[in-house]
Amino acid sequence: MTETATMAETAGTMEIRTIDLEGKSLRVGIRRGSAEGPPLLIFNGIGANLELVEPFVAALGDVEVIIFDIPGVGGSPTPLVPYRLSTLSVMADKLLTRLGYAGPVDVLGVSWGGALAQQFAHLYPTRCRRLILAATSPGVIMVPGKLSVLTRLIGSRRYTDPAYLEKVGAEIYGGTYRNDPDLLREHSRHIQPPKGRGYVYQLMAAWGWSSLLWLGALRQPTLVMHGNDDPIVPLANAKILAARIRNATLYVIDDGHLFLVARASEVAPVVRRFLRQELP
Repeated sequence: MTETATMAETAGTMEIRTIDLEGKSLRVGIRRGSAEGPPLLIFNGIGANLELVEPFVAALGDVEVIIFDIPGVGGSPTPLVPYRLSTLSVMADKLLTRLGYAGPVDVLGVSWGGALAQQFAHLYPTRCRRLILAATSPGVIMVPGKLSVLTRLIGSRRYTDPAYLEKVGAEIYGGTYRNDPDLLREHSRHIQPPKGRGYVYQLMAAWGWSSLLWLGALRQPTLVMHGNDDPIVPLANAKILAARIRNATLYVIDDGHLFLVARASEVAPVVRRFLRQELP
């Protein structure tokens, strides 16, 4: 395994590397931090390249962050065959080791990435110290979002057509995006469209997946964060997660699906406090 490029790009203060992991290339972002405690591994949403969560990463201050483009998204090439969330969890663990992170990490998952975060915490209970689930659900057995919104998510047009995103973004994401067109334009500016089958593979990875059978077995202290105006994943799903996970706290914000970016300056301190608080 070799690192094919080191600091090939710089996105703000984030180091962007291309890592060769057992023959698979992954575009990885690392934002170095000085805070005590483990780094934070972020799993992004479906079709989302790592730059899309940069406002939140910047607002975290001195927390060290690791994030990578899922295969077929951003700068990570599309694999030849589909994968499952369990496959990506194993890959993430190997990536952490490859990068020199031998001990526990904290894990944050957004939307689709929230499902991956749950799977990772389930498969690697000692690797995942604390868990943050943002705008996500327990999987296929969930309270569904609006049908008109879900049908727009089947395809990746919002990532390839800025004019289309500006037209439907408010309906899809809700919250602050309903009243601030500038947010949508800024969001669109950082998008790198998914490659070929990449978006489809992400949809397939979560097809039929559910965490409900083993959520109660998770032992990590968990922060469940959700917007009260989320057209994609209704708030009821966060309440299910918080009720099923033994050591979970529910944090509700007056916003939509992308509150982590739209309200970064407000939610990042909540995350920092959760990561740094002492365990009882």
